[in-house]
Amino acid sequence: MSYQPIKRWRLVSLAAVLCCSQATAGVVITGTRLVYPAGEREITVKLDNNGTTPSLVQSWVDSGDVASSPTQSTAPFVLSPPVFRIDPSKGQSMRLMFSGAALPQEHESVFWLNVLEIPPKGQANADTNTLQMAFRSRIKIFYRPENLAGTPIQAIDQVQWKLVPAAAAGTFALQARNPSAFNVSLIELVLVDGGRRQPSEDGMIGPGETKLFAVPGLKALPASASVEFNAINDYGALVPVKKQLQP
Repeated sequence: MSYQPIKRWRLVSLAAVLCCSQATAGVVITGTRLVYPAGEREITVKLDNNGTTPSLVQSWVDSGDVASSPTQSTAPFVLSPPVFRIDPSKGQSMRLMFSGAALPQEHESVFWLNVLEIPPKGQANADTNTLQMAFRSRIKIFYRPENLAGTPIQAIDQVQWKLVPAAAAGTFALQARNPSAFNVSLIELVLVDGGRRQPSEDGMIGPGETKLFAVPGLKALPASASVEFNAINDYGALVPVKKQLQP
């Protein structure tokens, strides 16, 4: 049996921006990321409805395209059930199953779990204008092959940092190189130069990837500097890190 996507989901981002101070999603995913170990038949995803009304939920996995829909996804995962109702103050477990498609075995692969919450239709009232909103949550799924070298925690410390010229003439950016087989996610990245702290941007550095992080306003190379950030581990906890820049 196939399910057609709820067409209103494409308006979620705009609606959330316009009304975020007046409404919040009731259905929440337990955890901020999922790790799928190779060889497992399935893992469990837990949802809870913390709202006061029942909600219809539709879920799917995509390969990184934020605009994808359930019918467009080619991600090698199956969710069961893909569509269901959650009553207020109740929970629902979904089974996430890998389809067995060929994926790289020398490093992690990243996919995204989408959970779309559609609230019940309100009572019709000719004298009242209402806005019905759908909320979409989206978290990462890390498919982790067996026997990878090292550990996710070791990978955080293995990232190599240096300052390099940026695209704009006369400016510089932080370059991060991840030599490990694991993805490294980080937030609150700051360049520390003596007493100055210059914020950069959040992001994820993939296995074997070299990535640039902009440092707005940096127009001269400091004699000595370091970076500070919080890495995110498998459980969603923050791991504080401070590292000296390479020359």
